[in-house]
Amino acid sequence: MGFLSFLGRVLFASVFILSAWQMFNEFGEDGGPAAKELAPKVAGLQDFLESKMGAGAPKIDVRHVVAAFMVLKGLGGLLLVFGSFTGAVLLMCYLIMATPLLHDDISHFNLGEPQYLIALQEFLQCVAFLGALLFFVGMKNSINRRLPKKKTHKPKTG
Repeated sequence: MGFLSFLGRVLFASVFILSAWQMFNEFGEDGGPAAKELAPKVAGLQDFLESKMGAGAPKIDVRHVVAAFMVLKGLGGLLLVFGSFTGAVLLMCYLIMATPLLHDDISHFNLGEPQYLIALQEFLQCVAFLGALLFFVGMKNSINRRLPKKKTHKPKTG
């Protein structure tokens, strides 16, 4: 059972680790293709923040967003391989931040269009990954609660 659990974590985390590695290799001076894809979405987020907060809204550099996503995916994936609760939390943070940012265009397509089905599939994949991570965290917590506490034996005096 232990080996199968490890293999499952390796296969699951490989999606995030390989994605982070690809982003790292393509990063470059401008942030790479990921930055080009995220730029309009980050600009929309920036406009939204400025409309709500005014001129005091923080400026968001798309290269920093890409770098943060890279770190969350890479470090979270590596830690998850070893069964770390922290790795799962890092990957959940990535998914919670990236999913609405990357898949906000679902509402722009009509229900039967091929683009809608592709966007919906990618969105649901992110939701499924988040669900699997929540399951992992829940199982990790339930296992830790069920383990009996080791009692320390006090030496008898007298």
